[in-house]
Amino acid sequence: MYEVEVKVRADHETVRERLHELDARSLGTVTQEDFYYDAPHRDFAETDEALRIRREADDDDAVEVVTYKGPLVEQESKTRKEHETVVGDGETVDQLLSALGFESAATVHKERERYELDSYVVSLDVVTGLGEFVEVETETNEAGVESARVGAYEVLHELGLDPDDQIRTSYLGLLLEDE
Repeated sequence: MYEVEVKVRADHETVRERLHELDARSLGTVTQEDFYYDAPHRDFAETDEALRIRREADDDDAVEVVTYKGPLVEQESKTRKEHETVVGDGETVDQLLSALGFESAATVHKERERYELDSYVVSLDVVTGLGEFVEVETETNEAGVESARVGAYEVLHELGLDPDDQIRTSYLGLLLEDE
């Protein structure tokens, strides 16, 4: 599966108002903590890959997910091949990864308010140390990447945002640049 994503910096209040005008469906708010790892056998920063454990919680539930994100597959968006699965115990997965030589790289903390609009998920992210962002994303197969990207650009336009302002660097990359 491919995750097609476009991300821009944007004022959340303005975007939230526009989402309400467009009758976007609220999917709620979650807190996410992403624990990223460095591999012992290659440099993920050089290969543009990522491995993380995400702890996500809302008012009712919490879940932990392990995700591998492959390198970007195109220049026009932040599209990657992605593999993920829910795990029962992130601490055990952390211990397993450590035993295999993976090292903790960094942690990204964010508050994420999500909406559904035109088969896309629009996330209003407040990332600790970075500020406010808007992400528009969907999943597709390899053949659907280009049309999914065009659709994501259309959603940005509907929200009054410019796809030319997109940031293709991950939150992890942005945080590491600031160090």
